[in-house]
Amino acid sequence: MKFGVIVFPGSNCDHDSFYAVNHAAGQPATFLWHESSDLQNCDAIIVPGGFAYGDYLRTGAIAKFAPIMKSVGEFSAKGGLVIGICNGFQILCESGLLPGALLRNSGLKYVCKQANLRVESNDTPFTHNLKKGDVLEIPIGHMEGNYFCDETTLTQLRKQDRVIFRYASPEGEITPDANPNGSLDNIAGICNEGRNVLGMMPHPDRSSEEMLGSSDGLKIFEAMVGALSTKS
Repeated sequence: MKFGVIVFPGSNCDHDSFYAVNHAAGQPATFLWHESSDLQNCDAIIVPGGFAYGDYLRTGAIAKFAPIMKSVGEFSAKGGLVIGICNGFQILCESGLLPGALLRNSGLKYVCKQANLRVESNDTPFTHNLKKGDVLEIPIGHMEGNYFCDETTLTQLRKQDRVIFRYASPEGEITPDANPNGSLDNIAGICNEGRNVLGMMPHPDRSSEEMLGSSDGLKIFEAMVGALSTKS
């Protein structure tokens, strides 16, 4: 199997994602340039964090027009695994692969710290190796991580079990104090209806080894590897 990591002008976590997959998870990986439409026969795509195209206009608004994103859309429509991390989540929402939008943090300040996420669903290729209610420690680093959608969409996300992670206390309690950015319903990550596209604001790529303070993020990449192994 092979993972593809997209590189946009302004990406700053592409190498983090590459390292997490290639070194920590031990899987082949390659970089995919934004101007290309060739996914190089990759089995999973990572849309990494950073500031694609400088976040001009708004986060992800320009990146969604990149040739590579058209290919990602076609890939996901066929059931291919796609994970968008931080800026990648923003890009997936702008591209229409996930519903909703990421707004400015409620405190209007950049937030960079460790966060606790409660696993809300293990019915995805990204979380099947976890238990519902597990609490992961994964860092965040964003200015626009405040997830928002309309009430109809939120109802649908809840009904379809598509809220995958929520910000929580270390004990797993969903509280306002545990919410670092004002995100609606403490949402930290969601998936699409096909459950093969995941967007999350926290950085599993920055928590792939204990030396980084936590290796909980590696569990998400390992889940993807396991899902791809079963699929093949």
